[in-house]
Amino acid sequence: MAGYSLSINYKQKLNKQGTDLSSLLLSITDGAVVYSGKPVFEGLSFNIHENRKIALVGRNGAGKTTLMRVITGDKDLDDGERWVENGISIGYLKQDITPKEGQSVFDFIMEEIDAEFKAAHEYKVDIVTDKLALDPKALMTNLSGGQLRRAGLARALVEETDILLMDEPTNHLDLEAIEWLESYLKNYPGTVLCISHDRTFLSNITDTVFWLDRGEVKVSPQGFAHFEEWSEMLLEQEARELRNRKSIVAQEVEWASRGVKARRKRNVRRVEQMREMRDKLKRDESAYRRATRKVEIDVPEIDDKSSKVVAEFYNVSKSFERDGNKIPIMEKFNLRIKKGDRIGILGKNGSGKTTFLKLLIGQLEPDAGRVKLSKTAEISYFDQKRSDLDPKATIKKTLCPQGGDYLEVGDKQRHICGYIKDFMFDPTDVDRTVETLSGGEKNRLMLARVLAKPGNFLILDEPTNDLDMDTLDMLEEILSKYQGTLFIVSHDRDFLDQTVSQILAFEGNTEIKRIIGGYSDYLEYVEKTKSKSQNAATSLPTKDKPAVATISKQSRKTSQKMSYKDKYELEHLPQKWEKVEEDIKALNKKLADPDFYKSDPDAFHAATKELADQQARLERYETRWLELEELKMTTQG
Repeated sequence: MAGYSLSINYKQKLNKQGTDLSSLLLSITDGAVVYSGKPVFEGLSFNIHENRKIALVGRNGAGKTTLMRVITGDKDLDDGERWVENGISIGYLKQDITPKEGQSVFDFIMEEIDAEFKAAHEYKVDIVTDKLALDPKALMTNLSGGQLRRAGLARALVEETDILLMDEPTNHLDLEAIEWLESYLKNYPGTVLCISHDRTFLSNITDTVFWLDRGEVKVSPQGFAHFEEWSEMLLEQEARELRNRKSIVAQEVEWASRGVKARRKRNVRRVEQMREMRDKLKRDESAYRRATRKVEIDVPEIDDKSSKVVAEFYNVSKSFERDGNKIPIMEKFNLRIKKGDRIGILGKNGSGKTTFLKLLIGQLEPDAGRVKLSKTAEISYFDQKRSDLDPKATIKKTLCPQGGDYLEVGDKQRHICGYIKDFMFDPTDVDRTVETLSGGEKNRLMLARVLAKPGNFLILDEPTNDLDMDTLDMLEEILSKYQGTLFIVSHDRDFLDQTVSQILAFEGNTEIKRIIGGYSDYLEYVEKTKSKSQNAATSLPTKDKPAVATISKQSRKTSQKMSYKDKYELEHLPQKWEKVEEDIKALNKKLADPDFYKSDPDAFHAATKELADQQARLERYETRWLELEELKMTTQG
């Protein structure tokens, strides 16, 4: 019978084959899963050992969630064997949680823990709920979707199972909570298997990768930080094998085309083998093309006629009343947003990020001061709460509200079936209603609608939640080509590094800082200022430090004069970045050598890191040059 826990005899059988099972917790051998007559997995085999931290990655629809259900035993194998060590407990953080009436957060977290162990787990509840900003006494039915997700995460961590499966654990967490979770999972006493779109999170916590590729689990003994080069190496090797097989098949086809002079059995059999080889090669080449296909979208060109200053906050103050207490968000806040700015917005949940966006687009009014938006600004807004989506509307109605089968994408007409394929929907999905879509599908639909007519001012509030890595790659590519003004609220550190050139950090208590660079530059700034006083931390730095300015609490006039030091720096910056560009060119040439990784993996990783460092340095030089040029023009004006 498939899908059950095997006896100890199975473990002894594997030991006879010379397999080290001293730390084996679970094993799947030659597994098969079939849905509606279509195989999802065939010949599926992998092992899970104790104390491993595993990243489970794969393309959209590869079967990651199904694989997790096979591991938990919720989904039986249709063929093959599943073995689990006696007494092993398996926990699963799912994406969707249905709250029960009258149940508190504390009771939900402790629900599956045996009564005799509950007292020993109570202290963990206090620690975890505090870090995840949850009230243990709150009713589950009163929680928001994001809070429900955090309650599910708290439960999974407190239960402390031998194998913990986590599906997108960083969704709806702020950066501080994500960094705490990273630290917690590194020291977790069991095995963790995690699906996440957050590359930085996976790189920081994992030591193994399960790559689900075309129904097969490929295992890397290194963490996700090395996944890109490892997977590319495997795909390049597969491409070489396909080329070799193609050459062999071509030789066989040429032999067969000359005709078989004598109808001997061996010649007839050879022709049959040639046909089998050719057919299998076609199938394998087709599968390889699907596995390596990159979604390419023509980014709509925008005619950006917006003013040089797109928006301006002048002495803005804003606060809220909560439980009888006044919560200040901004106090005499000043900010000028210029045409073409690419700004990432960071901060704890509740620090004022969404309030800032609503003030910007006019959904909220300031308590004091004024917010001025240019009349030429054309805002497209991605709302993380998806409040603009009608649950009863179909995908077609959402994208083509006026009817018909075509929508405007930029200045072109696109058929809806072709357009939704760009966002990884099947053309047959056009009549599905929004309420039947998963969280990731709803986000992709929102992106499809917003990016069809992005305007000249694009605001994305947590666009990465529930998206897989393929969609993230696609979104990064689109945003890299976007020519307008861009605001992104996100806790995905790698995504911010790839898409923005400034950070607006909401620190709480009305403190808001503006840092030149991406998330890595913000992190560098935080590390450098940890031991300094708050006043010292907000002073303007010199070169080779991330540029930061405090733009809250009070209005202050900045000097418009260029110092001798500024002039010297402006004159010599081009020489610096030319040297960096030469270094980048040399590193790219070195990394392009297909034998480099095989001959010296350590040197390959070092060169990869050096390339990233040099690219970040080049961006900082260019950004600083633009700042100084602007200061020069202001001074001359």
